[in-house]
Amino acid sequence: MPTTTIDSDRERQSSLRSAASFWWQKPVLVTGGAGFLGSHVVETLQDRGCQEVLVRRSRQYELRDSMAVARLFHDTSPDIVIHLAAIVGGTGANRERPGEFFYDNLIMGAQVMEQAWLFGVQKFVAVGTVCAYPKFTAVPFREDNLWDGYPEETNAPYGLAKKMLLVQAQAYRQQCCFNAIYLLPVNLYGPRDNFDPTRSHVIPALLKKWFDALDNDEDEIVVWGDGSPTREFLYVEDCAKAVVLATERYDKPDRVNIGTGFEEALRRTIEWYRGYRREQEGNDEPEKRMVKRDSEDMLARGRPS
Repeated sequence: MPTTTIDSDRERQSSLRSAASFWWQKPVLVTGGAGFLGSHVVETLQDRGCQEVLVRRSRQYELRDSMAVARLFHDTSPDIVIHLAAIVGGTGANRERPGEFFYDNLIMGAQVMEQAWLFGVQKFVAVGTVCAYPKFTAVPFREDNLWDGYPEETNAPYGLAKKMLLVQAQAYRQQCCFNAIYLLPVNLYGPRDNFDPTRSHVIPALLKKWFDALDNDEDEIVVWGDGSPTREFLYVEDCAKAVVLATERYDKPDRVNIGTGFEEALRRTIEWYRGYRREQEGNDEPEKRMVKRDSEDMLARGRPS
């Protein structure tokens, strides 16, 4: 067996032993733990040796109800909270329900963090959104750019509500010495994504459109816009690993991006899907080009798994 493989295996085993030590006898509450990202975070926690992962559903504890949130903490007594619960949706949903997206996400985050502090939680991990970044932001995205302008109007209510988690985390750290960190994942895709046309994001929405077209023997799909906007995409399992690693190793007040480091024009994403269909029909896959717009992430690159 090559030496590099042996060394890599040893490093992985050492990392897993260190992780198991960190998670030993630490109950972890994952809000939104049955959701898209949350379910993968739960699996990653279990893989890293966490033996008590607490997942509760909204029908048991309504996070918009302060009494229910207090009851949740009383019943579970977590040492660590990873807050992933959110009301989310695609462009259409954000346009139709901006007030709901703002209020629900704001009130859930504020109440969960408040109760975490009141109940003496050791660490709080707040997961925000790349939608919090200004509409016109210098590239590559840097964490220092977060307050340089107003977000893109369609996503602003959701993005700003999640951005307030950062403000709250830093305020509680300053006044109460509360260990709260704030992470900013980019657009996610992967297993268990939401394919509902009214709530889905870019990749699952395009997948559903293409497969519906294939099933109905249609030659075209309809996509909003001209395809020029760019997006940064990250596989959900990679994001889950980054969230868990940050929980283990990161304790500073500064926000941290989680991403791949590059963005792609939506037009090219659409052309890739079209190329996949042509490939199934025996033609070549089209060229896939990356554009020069990205976030400069500090966490997701160069860390051991």
